[in-house]
Order: sequence, then C-alpha cells, then structure tokens
Amino acid sequence: MAVVVGQNKMTLNHVRAGSSVKVEYLEASPLKERLMSMGVVSGTVIKVLSSAPLGDPMEINVRSYNLAMRRKDAEKIVVSLLPTA
Repeated sequence: MAVVVGQNKMTLNHVRAGSSVKVEYLEASPLKERLMSMGVVSGTVIKVLSSAPLGDPMEINVRSYNLAMRRKDAEKIVVSLLPTA
C-alpha cells in the first residue's frame, strides 16, 4: 500500500484530479524503464486530469501528452505537490 512519503511528498496515486506535481523519483519496479522512456523522470511536471468512474485507471498529462495509468503503477512514482496559481 502506498503512503504519504514526507511533508510535501506522496505517491502519484494519492494526487487528486486537477493537481500538478513534480516527479521526485521512481521506485524500483519492472515498469521503471518504460516510464522513463516516456519522459517520466525526476523533475518532470505531471498534471492529474481525471480518474475512471471506479477510480482506476487515472489519466495524467506528462510532457504534452495524455497517458492512462493504473493506480498500482502510480504507487511507484514519488511526487511533490506544486503550488497552485
């Protein structure tokens, strides 16, 4: 189960729709290389767009494209919240 990692850090699956976050790091997983090849690396800004009606998958925007991601996979991405404008 994913948990809040620090004061301003959490895993991506805990981020609410409409929020923007910055990737801090990716936890080790078989999906890590695939995510990195799609541009999900430390420092990347991600916006959570929505969740499917039953909550899974979630839709995110990363580097100008939309991506559907299972919440189980989003647990492996540690992010920090960006201030709202």
